[in-house]
Amino acid sequence: MDTRRALLDALAAGPVAGPALADDLDVSRAAVWKAVESLREEGFAVESTPDGYVAPEAPGYSAAGIEFGLDAPYEVEYHDRIGSTNERARELAAAGADGIAVVADEQTGSRGRLDREWVAPSGGVWLSLAVRPDVPPARAPLFTLAAAVATAEACRDAGVDAHIKWPNDVLVGHAASEAGGRGGRKVAGILTEMEGEADRVSWLVAGVGVNANVATDALPADAAALAAEVGEPIDRRRFAATLLERFAALTETPDRMDRILPAWREFASTLGRRVRVDTPSGPVTGTAVDVEAPGALVVETAEGTRRVHAGDCEHLRDAGD
Repeated sequence: MDTRRALLDALAAGPVAGPALADDLDVSRAAVWKAVESLREEGFAVESTPDGYVAPEAPGYSAAGIEFGLDAPYEVEYHDRIGSTNERARELAAAGADGIAVVADEQTGSRGRLDREWVAPSGGVWLSLAVRPDVPPARAPLFTLAAAVATAEACRDAGVDAHIKWPNDVLVGHAASEAGGRGGRKVAGILTEMEGEADRVSWLVAGVGVNANVATDALPADAAALAAEVGEPIDRRRFAATLLERFAALTETPDRMDRILPAWREFASTLGRRVRVDTPSGPVTGTAVDVEAPGALVVETAEGTRRVHAGDCEHLRDAGD
């Protein structure tokens, strides 16, 4: 662990004396001072007190702020403004990076699934995590589901009753007719990209876009913002950290990945609903009854059971609605 991250972890437990930290890490006191100055330059205003260094009361939305107290093995790279966090994360992953979250206050060239436009103004949580998981490509879709679960959990921790529409839209509201059949208003979306060989994933980027403290008039009519749902701005620093911690808890080891599908089912609003899924081979209409590894939606149709691996899902009105 580098001196900067060790200092952040130590500060999370209370005041830390520079000489003691230098001894614990077997580094010079000058290295500790340099780490403190680096944090201050990022806007993480470390204070010097008679008891040692003390973390700021309001750490702020920054790389150091998100890493402060973070219970996940990730480094954060923060940008006030960037074209695309996914693009930057792909660059880092291709260069060999592992466990780096690229976070931005604003994106100017973002996109969603199928190259759809994604509005990403200042105030959102725009985050792309580059990892190098030791899994075969066939299991890669599970990381998309894990990102959706982690995002939904972070939303609920922020006070918003979010749910997931298959495969990875995080929504609020449940009306089938709302937002043109989407089943709610979208507060977050996930875009996962990967590169791999026949037997293993070389790298994977899980991109998450969350309308956190975004003004509602800057969003499409079928979208929602977390701040508007709770009536006040949310703590984006804590939200991003929670998202990363939940994602790590689901994906860091193969045995943990067995928890992804059960967790996804708990947050899903699609299961039990009548749906229409537009697939490359044509529409599939019926009742969504389950999700199976690595993320296929199981639909009971008039012609029998269908397993859909990819497509656009629409929630339909049930006969009793």
